[in-house]
Amino acid sequence: MRKRGLTLGKFAPFHKGHEYLIQTALSEVDELYVLIYDTDLISVPLQVRAGWIKKLYPQVKIIEAWDGPEGYGDTPEIKKVQEDYILKRLGNIKITHFYSSEFYGDHVSKALGAVDRRVDEGRSQISISGTALRENTYELKEYLSEVVYNDLIIKICFLGAPSTGKSTIAKELAKFFNTNSMPEYGADFWLENQVNRRLTLAQFEQIAPEHNSREDALVLLSNTYLFCDTCAITTYVFAKDYHGKAGSVLTEYAQKAEKRYDLFFLCDTDIPYDNTWERSGNQKRKWFQKQIIADLKERRIPYIMLSGNLEERVEKVKTVLKGLEKYDNVFSLCKV
Repeated sequence: MRKRGLTLGKFAPFHKGHEYLIQTALSEVDELYVLIYDTDLISVPLQVRAGWIKKLYPQVKIIEAWDGPEGYGDTPEIKKVQEDYILKRLGNIKITHFYSSEFYGDHVSKALGAVDRRVDEGRSQISISGTALRENTYELKEYLSEVVYNDLIIKICFLGAPSTGKSTIAKELAKFFNTNSMPEYGADFWLENQVNRRLTLAQFEQIAPEHNSREDALVLLSNTYLFCDTCAITTYVFAKDYHGKAGSVLTEYAQKAEKRYDLFFLCDTDIPYDNTWERSGNQKRKWFQKQIIADLKERRIPYIMLSGNLEERVEKVKTVLKGLEKYDNVFSLCKV
């Protein structure tokens, strides 16, 4: 007889304890189903939480329970509602083994006519809970896979023409929030590779992949936020300014940047221009700023303008971030 397992939960977030349970189940059954409930315990949408499991365990079959019951407990009424819902969602799928590490393993397995398979119920193998992780994600990140942790960090990108204060505000905010800022890799690349202040189209293709690679590594070391000094969109605009076009790799990375970041801030040109040797003058700064704004409009990317001195800009960002959780709609939470 084919062994078919089932486990369920909110996975808010999906942690190493869940991984241990799923790995145990996969080693014992031929086929494993995971029923994922919607929840307001965490701001991460159901489909994103389902995506974590799909990425880590592609062989698992996911059932998204958007209309699942909200009650949780061991009263006869709640048990009945839960059992009826599970049986309804499974339809004709016959489950032989029910996997859990909770009290409900008993009544759910009986309703399914399945083996009650409890895994690490006493948390002796992996002592962690979703509640603890939600309260202190950064300190307990060792209990989360990189796939999950990456999706919990709020990535903030500062755009703007040269000498608009992007680097300064990214570093200032990283210091305040005890996290990291991602420097503009393209600026370092330009300094090392420019010839007569120019880069070739092929050289532009190298910048975005390396920038993203460094950014991805920094995300895993960050606490709640990662403040990024520019992204592939800036490199794309520079390439078009230099050559009238951008290569296919850079174009793809710029397009992906539209969804890579949770928030975009545009630094205004209302601060004094720092006329260092590698820059092209204040008039060029204004011209380049117009190009960035036009590109953001073309991409339909919402952004928040940062004007004034550093203190005013920092306070505005803090106001926007106050109470913000990952995947929140910032524009519905704040008047900025």
